[in-house]
Amino acid sequence: MRRRIVTHRTHRRRPSDNGGVILLAGLVIGFLVVPDAWTVPVVVLAGMLEAAETMWEVRFSRRGRARVGVETLAGAIGRVEIACQPVGSVRIRGEAWTARCDLPGGADAGVSVRVIGRDRLTLLVEPIAVP
Repeated sequence: MRRRIVTHRTHRRRPSDNGGVILLAGLVIGFLVVPDAWTVPVVVLAGMLEAAETMWEVRFSRRGRARVGVETLAGAIGRVEIACQPVGSVRIRGEAWTARCDLPGGADAGVSVRVIGRDRLTLLVEPIAVP
């Protein structure tokens, strides 16, 4: 009986790198485009919009937990380094992991495998069928 890892992928978004663009646009518009009486209100409004955008970005970027560690390897594809018959070693995303292949015959060195689960720090893998 195989155990499968169920993952719930959350799409995490990094805060934008365009800090201060709204404020800069407000300064340019305030000093070069609108009449003098509107300069201060336009710059203040741009500053308020910039602050609101920054707060939104921070809140939006922190809404999910960071996914790190062995849990993120579910479904990952790697290559067998030491034959898994049944226990061996695989390389996934540049890291060597102890792996177990419970299928008859296991997986020979050089074969591509997919992670289907884990047992503590041992990955459960199965060979990928080549068409």
